[in-house]
Amino acid sequence: MNSLRNSARLVGRLGMDPEVKTFDTNKKLTKLSLATSDSYKNDKGERITDTQWHNLVIWGAQAQLAEDLLHKGDEIAIEGRINNRSYTDKVGNKKYTTEIVVNEFIKLGAKA
Repeated sequence: MNSLRNSARLVGRLGMDPEVKTFDTNKKLTKLSLATSDSYKNDKGERITDTQWHNLVIWGAQAQLAEDLLHKGDEIAIEGRINNRSYTDKVGNKKYTTEIVVNEFIKLGAKA
């Protein structure tokens, strides 16, 4: 049951090519943005599409695979955990961000 705690599973399309950073220890970090969409009809019968953007972070061997295989517009499925963190920007302002640290991903298809 512990695997259900802080677990996120999403299917969507990539909004950018992988942004890769390699550290001194040769450890890799890949950042991506993922769009997920929901559609519904409003009270007037009009179809409304609601798109949410998610920041993805992938580490290690999975980061290398993401760099090699993924491109903007690809449809992927991911499983990971939600991570909230804060940092101080270049001007000294404290910023907060939410990201999904990806454990696994599957490339489902290319952009139609």
